[in-house]
Amino acid sequence: MEEAKELQFRLIDVITHNFTGREFLSMGDLGVVPGYGRPVITAKVEKTLAEFFGSQDAVMVRGAGTGTIRSALQALLHPGGRVLVHDSPMYSTTATTMEYMGLELVRADMNDTQAVISALTDGIETVYIQHSRQKGSDRYDMYGLIAAIRNVSGVPIVTDENYTVLKTRHIGTQVGANASCFSCFKLLGPEGIGCVICDGGIADRIREMNYSGGGQVQGYEAMESLRSMVYVPVMVAIQAEEISKIVDAVNNAEVKGAKAAYIANAQSRTILVELDEPISAKVIEQADNLGAATHPVGSESRYEAVPMLYRASGTFIKENPEIKDYMIRVSPMRSGSGTVLRILKDAIEKAR
Repeated sequence: MEEAKELQFRLIDVITHNFTGREFLSMGDLGVVPGYGRPVITAKVEKTLAEFFGSQDAVMVRGAGTGTIRSALQALLHPGGRVLVHDSPMYSTTATTMEYMGLELVRADMNDTQAVISALTDGIETVYIQHSRQKGSDRYDMYGLIAAIRNVSGVPIVTDENYTVLKTRHIGTQVGANASCFSCFKLLGPEGIGCVICDGGIADRIREMNYSGGGQVQGYEAMESLRSMVYVPVMVAIQAEEISKIVDAVNNAEVKGAKAAYIANAQSRTILVELDEPISAKVIEQADNLGAATHPVGSESRYEAVPMLYRASGTFIKENPEIKDYMIRVSPMRSGSGTVLRILKDAIEKAR
């Protein structure tokens, strides 16, 4: 919680260095402003975020997290380029981007740093690393992995920071990557807006590719994204505290029908609850009637206040198909542990 508060305070401090009081209380301007190629306020928000993350530049784009990854890869690679990726199921929209760019994927187990280093000799043009876990057995430390790559190569590194930005101590560009991509929608911001924190050359290329006025993130959208980010660190610190309480309760046999609970970095920080019986779908159905959300909107978006009971992530299920009927994912969102435990108990009882 103390770290979260300091992160919030530091972001506000950076904001005061880049905005006047009047500007910050405005909604922002519109259009392709001469000399900027985008709204002036959007440019100010980008400058603020670049300074906050200690990067050369930042670019706000449309398409949320998927749009940011697509923009970064297009800025660095030509169709058919060779990109090093983790040997695991890939997030579906990222896989689609790489498929339609015709990229040649070189797979290496990123849990084995030496395997990654060995693969770099294979004409790799870019390394793509997802900060959050792609499968349950992942154990790689992204910070250490980037450091190991940097010891032997200057190859461009792109990190997918969806689910992790403002929830972990650093993003990729803070430890040696060239571009870090994330959705502002996952940070309480407006729908469809994303941000690439990156080197100046990458930012310039993204802006060249996206000069159209209709493709710009307008000033009011940029301001809404920035204001929303202020509240994220403390919010997720509170959520982390409640997650620990829920896991302790389940593992202390306080929830009949629940065998065990695990804190997991399954995309976002969440709880995986293992059931005694293969009734996960029925539990989720009952949870809806009890007031819980049963599907995500944007992974902790502004709309997700009530707790969510949902299936395990698709990439986790691909690796372990047998867990599908026995495992549910529980995210408290903005609720307290008491509410989550009440709904979980009642949903299991009704499902049984």
